Amino acid sequence: MTTLEIYTALSALWIAIAWVPYILDRMAVRGLMGAMGNYDPQAVPQSDWAQRAMRAHTVAVESFVAFAPLAVLAMIRLPEDGYPGLLAMTYFIGIVAHYIIYCLGIPVLRTLAFALAALSTVGLGLRVLGVY
Repeated sequence: MTTLEIYTALSALWIAIAWVPYILDRMAVRGLMGAMGNYDPQAVPQSDWAQRAMRAHTVAVESFVAFAPLAVLAMIRLPEDGYPGLLAMTYFIGIVAHYIIYCLGIPVLRTLAFALAALSTVGLGLRVLGVY
């Protein structure tokens, strides 16, 4: 596997499991049946960190929608180019850091971590388009 393939897969796996901590919090706060129930605006609110984790997970999913097709295009069009792999690695680091920092409630670092992931996606898009 190339670096691009590894970090794209790791990013997808991270996003696939990033819901687990906030669901565990939901079970701790609302009980098992409350966690499995339908949305209820009157339900006991989750912990602050869990609410931030849900938002961070949503951001990761939304950003991966742009990153993933560009990564696949790079795999097809630029199989020998190592730069997309570096961008995939920085994307992965950015979204994982964003999630952790967001859960901890550190605003400026959270934005910088997201910017790393977003700029990695932009760089990948520009590389696929042959801009540089």
